[in-house]
Amino acid sequence: MPDSPFTSAVETARVAIRARVRVLFQARNLAVFVHDVAVAAAAFVLAFYLRLGDRAFALRLDDIFIMAAAFAAVAAAVYLFTGIYRHVWEYVSARDAYHLARTAVIVVLVFLPAWFLINRLEAMPRSLPVLSGVLLAAFLAGPRLAVRLAKDHRFRGRAPGAPGVSTLLLIGAGPEAEQFVRAVERDPTSPFTIVGMVTDKAGHIGQLIHGVEVLGHDDDLPRVIDQLASRDLKPDKLVLVRSDVGGDLIRHFLDVAQSAGCQLARVPVPTIVRAYDDDGEMDLRPRPVALEDLLGRPQLKLDRDAMAAMIAGRRVLVTGAGGSIGAELVRQISDANPARLTLLDHAEFNLYAIDLEVRTRHPQQPVGTVLADVRDAARISEVIAKEKPELVFHAAALKHVPMVETNPLEGLLTNVIGTRHVADACVAGGVAAMVLISTDKAVNPVNIMGASKRIAEIYCQACDLRRGSTRFITVRFGNVLGSTGSVVPLFQKQLDAGGPLTVTHREVERFFMTTREAVELVLQAAALGRGRDDQGAIYVLDMGQPVKIIDLARQMIRLAGKVPEVDIPIVITGLRPGEKLYEELFRREEPPVGTDMAGVLLSRPQVADYGLVASKLAALSEACRRRDMGAALAVLHDLVPELSQARSSASSLRVVR
Repeated sequence: MPDSPFTSAVETARVAIRARVRVLFQARNLAVFVHDVAVAAAAFVLAFYLRLGDRAFALRLDDIFIMAAAFAAVAAAVYLFTGIYRHVWEYVSARDAYHLARTAVIVVLVFLPAWFLINRLEAMPRSLPVLSGVLLAAFLAGPRLAVRLAKDHRFRGRAPGAPGVSTLLLIGAGPEAEQFVRAVERDPTSPFTIVGMVTDKAGHIGQLIHGVEVLGHDDDLPRVIDQLASRDLKPDKLVLVRSDVGGDLIRHFLDVAQSAGCQLARVPVPTIVRAYDDDGEMDLRPRPVALEDLLGRPQLKLDRDAMAAMIAGRRVLVTGAGGSIGAELVRQISDANPARLTLLDHAEFNLYAIDLEVRTRHPQQPVGTVLADVRDAARISEVIAKEKPELVFHAAALKHVPMVETNPLEGLLTNVIGTRHVADACVAGGVAAMVLISTDKAVNPVNIMGASKRIAEIYCQACDLRRGSTRFITVRFGNVLGSTGSVVPLFQKQLDAGGPLTVTHREVERFFMTTREAVELVLQAAALGRGRDDQGAIYVLDMGQPVKIIDLARQMIRLAGKVPEVDIPIVITGLRPGEKLYEELFRREEPPVGTDMAGVLLSRPQVADYGLVASKLAALSEACRRRDMGAALAVLHDLVPELSQARSSASSLRVVR
């Protein structure tokens, strides 16, 4: 006969009780349990004395001790239920205090009716159980709090100015500041002492957070620093502990710090990609303000659930997996638990490095590594057929403008023909979606690299308009800070050499994103694209306002602790072949369309018929493989007619300038 519901419930309860008892008899837990039962009895006896005074001794002591033992027995049973003996005293928190108080209340509520049934509460003052519960809560919480305080070294303190101790003034007085103060206080080896805070909220001035005073408003920062200096508490570092600080405000704080002779640092803000140290703990150590902080914009609120759902449990392939964007794609995709992750690149060392990193970060993640070139159609088809990916992120490309300008056939073979090989293999292999990563240089291109990426866009758009089983999603964004071949590593190398920093033109400007931000938005656009019916559309990432390269150079010099044009000169070298003054995200006749997701816009450029585009790409491939530069460029200009006019205008601009 099947078990009755009652029998099943009894069996479930029995298993649960056995599990709790097994945990209870661990040495540390048992010691805490015995302590807590003993303080329950002590709380009851003390409550008797506090309630009756010397009259308590007029009663029979054995009656008092029997009631105390009963109270302790009830407490023991409740402890088994609430599990407070499992709490680690060194890390007791406000939540633990709530559990302790709740436990004391439950003990009283259980003891009262139980003792009433035994002797109708004879010889027991009616207020005694309540007083016992209050004392029990205090006796349970007191030792735990003492241990926590001892661990946090709050009785010890750290003297400002002591050897190896840095004084910090925090910019921010919200949850992030509270978390940072707690982290410093609980770390006995922390080399920091916090002397105060400033805030952007006037109502917080004068308040204390864990004993640290909010000394003034953000605008009062110079005055606050002077006041602290007059008390021999001048901060060594100003530390940003706010998540809502944009680039302009960080630049202001950097100016104040430099004027006061302090360093400006910040702590990482918890996001989907958390900052952990080597031990897996949240890493809240202040670090120098980086260039991306100065150029940064507030973190966009992304639909992370949709991004994770797109990846989780699916087979994913990334081309160009060893490059700057490809590697960051691999990191974030691997964090979302794909069923299998295949890494494809033609650069052996880059592929080895990202493969090693993924296997270290996620040892259980199934990973495949493929050494292949997207120019090889047979090899790409073989890989897609073997790996059977459901999602393909195509990041493989030649992206350095001057290099492609001097090697146009190589750029066309990789960026155009390689993209066609991947797209065709995706269709043949039944891939659910292919995501093409494009660039703002594809808009009104003035160089071969930009034109090649525009043709790649056109082909993927045409494939998407065929409405086959494979969805093609194109994502377009601008320069990525720190990516290989970009201006930032160049400036850093020039800074390390003592300068000068070279800028091609005083007015040249570009859109910038951090690598992590770019990849998060690529994943967001991909998730958004798979859920919409916008065949042929291009998802464009909103990068805010463009940044002048000369301003970028000045900021990097300042971050190095130098004065632009004084310590480190900036030299204007002139525009290079294929370089534009300004990049664009949209053509004038193709206005952007908003989407449901902040930071992601939609563009619907005009596209050609698939058959026409395919035939022209076949001719382009043949010309490139014959090394026929003239024929290849003729097809290029035919597919991207705006290139000729743009190159003529750019040439005229260079002559005039």
